[in-house]
Amino acid sequence: MNKYLKLLKSNKTIRILSSIQLICYFGAWFSHVGIFTLLLELKANTWMIGLSAAMAFIPSVIMAPFSGVIIDKFKAFPLFMSFMIIEAISVLMLLLIDSLDLFWLLQILIFIRMGVTGIYFQVEMSLLPKILNNDELRLANEIHSIIWALSYTLAMALAGFYIDYFGVYNSFLFDFILYLIGIFLLTKLNIKEEKSQINLKTFEMIKDGILYLKSNPLLLNLMIIHGFVAVTSYDTLISILAGNNYKNILSISLVIGLLNTFRAFGLIIGPIVLSKLVNTKVVFILFITQGIGLIIWALLQFNFYLSFIGLFLTGFSTSTIWSYTYTLVQTHSKKEFYGRVMAYCDMIFLGIAAITSILTGILYDLGLDTFDITCLFGLHFIISAFYYKRILNKI
Repeated sequence: MNKYLKLLKSNKTIRILSSIQLICYFGAWFSHVGIFTLLLELKANTWMIGLSAAMAFIPSVIMAPFSGVIIDKFKAFPLFMSFMIIEAISVLMLLLIDSLDLFWLLQILIFIRMGVTGIYFQVEMSLLPKILNNDELRLANEIHSIIWALSYTLAMALAGFYIDYFGVYNSFLFDFILYLIGIFLLTKLNIKEEKSQINLKTFEMIKDGILYLKSNPLLLNLMIIHGFVAVTSYDTLISILAGNNYKNILSISLVIGLLNTFRAFGLIIGPIVLSKLVNTKVVFILFITQGIGLIIWALLQFNFYLSFIGLFLTGFSTSTIWSYTYTLVQTHSKKEFYGRVMAYCDMIFLGIAAITSILTGILYDLGLDTFDITCLFGLHFIISAFYYKRILNKI
């Protein structure tokens, strides 16, 4: 933990960006629980829940070729500010959704919000390799994953109670206020950046980026391996459990909040415990551990409270695998391609996440229960471990 604090104290840029992450991620998960609670309260079909979960990932898949060009062409600060303002407005407009007749508007708002959120993340991940050495970069990625998990834990622990008491729409207002605080913090950021020397046109840059990846199969494989982690997108699965298996235990919002909270405990504790141990060989074991954790969760789903143990285990390896594989992608990319590589990396990651969300709903409608679906997720990670091992000697 001391090494994380040391980096935060010594680097003002990382400190401000991390503070914004903590605040805005916390608010985002409040409205995230709010959206799924609202859909369940409005008696939305399973496909609507699956599509809404997938819509959080689809924008970055569609926009990847263009977002990468934007990141490589423009400075980070104006992009940060523009995207955060758009996010704040899109959150405020969620207050308009009061029936399934406006489901189409909800999808548009999720698309816009998550699209700019994705690019914001890519801008940040492209900036970090430019201002940090390799050791600091890995620590910064781990800090990011810990902050994500911490905000996730706190928000999920509190969102259920907050929404149960104050209502869904107040969760959207709360998120909007936190974005305003994030925008204020952004004004304190002072990033010294060189002006981009890239003079190529948009489609030339897209073509150049694709050719770069095509000529670097190792980098492409690392991006695919990082993408495998996206199968941890359990939003649809947890919503199904909340709306069906556990509907008579607590309110929907409380069930969603508690299930995600115990998973998030694992996401926080995992990197703190594993940071000193992780290396290219240990990552293989962590993929296996992730798969076993999911199978244990599947076995414990029959009991709401016992399932907390399984959810903790599903999160324990996730943050470390995510941050380590992301660092591998960053360190194997050339500086002039950071934006495009990060965008395509996210395209693969979020594409897999979107497929996972939609496929979960489809499999459930076809007759598979949550036990079967969760075991399939676990099997995926075990297979991923051997895919990773196949290219281990090339890293």
